Amino acid sequence: MTQAAYRLFEPEKRTSCVVFASPHSGRSYFDSFKSASILDELTIRSSEDAFVDHLFDSAQAFGAPLLTALAPRAYLDLNRSPEELDPALIEGVSRSRQNPRVASGLGVIPRVVANGRSIYRGKLPHNEAMRRISTFWRPYHARLQGVLDESRQMFGKAVLIDCHSMPREALDGVAQSSGQRPHIVLGDRFGAAAHSEIVDHVESAFADAGFDVVRNTPFAGAYVTQTYGRPARGQHAIQVEIDRSLYMDEYLVRPNANFDQFRGQMRQVVAKLTDIGKQKQSLAAE
Repeated sequence: MTQAAYRLFEPEKRTSCVVFASPHSGRSYFDSFKSASILDELTIRSSEDAFVDHLFDSAQAFGAPLLTALAPRAYLDLNRSPEELDPALIEGVSRSRQNPRVASGLGVIPRVVANGRSIYRGKLPHNEAMRRISTFWRPYHARLQGVLDESRQMFGKAVLIDCHSMPREALDGVAQSSGQRPHIVLGDRFGAAAHSEIVDHVESAFADAGFDVVRNTPFAGAYVTQTYGRPARGQHAIQVEIDRSLYMDEYLVRPNANFDQFRGQMRQVVAKLTDIGKQKQSLAAE
């Protein structure tokens, strides 16, 4: 596994204030991690946002950067605070002040993958957790903020599109309550992370490409959206969750027959999203 924390794909010329980032599509599973895990190679990938970086890789063509993680989510979760350490997994961590994510095994160093399946047989040394955070978490987030700062300097605002995928089963509750199964869930922390005009634009971009879109249910955004969504400072963040079953075989973790067509739809979406940075009107929150 490479020790690099991320890859940054930059356009020849930045023409949009939009920044795309995929924190959960990392797939560098190195031997020492796989040997420490009790999971097989498919199961350990079940929480990975497989191929999401490919779905948004047209960003460069439309004048926007794309930041992608290299470390897999099962190894380190970049959508968690570095303080979200799990005492059930990491030696020497206090059990006080646990939040529900950590208690369920989904802290910054995950204890489980999808459906609550344990990754390890025992605990990890505290210094191993700190090494992962310093080697992968901190460089990724430092670069992400740096790219957003560049957008604000160049365009007067920055819009982060935080790119994710969700298991089809995650939408069962929404389908039962509304009678409709959405393709896309946008999370803006119920309006706290992005100006409404920008979220409207993002929703329209997906809807115009033929997708059914809902907001904040069941995903309103986690650490990244909460941390980087600062509308009053001209920095907006929107989490995008895509139903994985639309483009991949979730069990085999490979593209399905619809992948190329879906990727074409996403290129259309990306083109419209990057138009946000080319708008001339000012936004009230800025």
